Amino acid sequence: PEGYGNGKKYNVLYMHDGQMLFDASIAWNKQVWEMDEKMGSLLKQGKIRDCIVVGIWNSGANRDIDYIPQKPFESLPAEVQDTLLKVRKPDGSAAFSGKVQSDNYLKFLVTELKPFIYREFSTLTGRKNTFIAGSSKGGLISLYAICEYPLVFGGAACLSTHWPGIYTAVNNPIPGTIFQYMKQNLPSPKNHRIYFDYGTETLDTLYEQYQLEADIIMRLKGYTSKNWITRKFQGDDHSETAWRNRVSIPILFLMGR
Repeated sequence: PEGYGNGKKYNVLYMHDGQMLFDASIAWNKQVWEMDEKMGSLLKQGKIRDCIVVGIWNSGANRDIDYIPQKPFESLPAEVQDTLLKVRKPDGSAAFSGKVQSDNYLKFLVTELKPFIYREFSTLTGRKNTFIAGSSKGGLISLYAICEYPLVFGGAACLSTHWPGIYTAVNNPIPGTIFQYMKQNLPSPKNHRIYFDYGTETLDTLYEQYQLEADIIMRLKGYTSKNWITRKFQGDDHSETAWRNRVSIPILFLMGR
């Protein structure tokens, strides 16, 4: 942020798909979240705590296997996993480049990246100062991160969470296994905040049925409006432009003064 210096200690927001956050010239679709402008504006208005954003680039071909929650996926029968790993995307390309490896991705975040950020930047390290966010499959891995590392992350923002994991709702066992995992592993609502949202156009048309199920689980686990938000954005599609237009809402929820 503007005025960054060692005189302050900063909260840290880790965000997936880092190449889609700041610079449109390097984004594959020339759309970005404009996180520098969004955060800068909220900071200047004094609405959020001092914070830096760490954009973690996705690995391209391995994005799906880095972001699909591994423990839920591997709880499926081996033959079901094998079938899912052969699924194609709508454009005909392979959805998975290999076996799901999101446990290692999160291990990298927590044991390599986070200590590096602490060494190199003037940051606070506690759970209440450390947040994670992403969209689509980045929303899935953000939820998985706060469940797997509840002592590390105090809040997660999951925009347009890609509950199906693949690209169809038909005969798809992935959402059900994620919900079962949530029932067993959601962190305590006493010291965690979780944000979900979804639109109603393009790929987001798949999400409402699943989000409603997830919301039931959130309530069962003791989450209320104090520590959890789910928002529906009528007319929003599945794009960086849509996420840019509403990202201030989860940021204020997680880090508002």
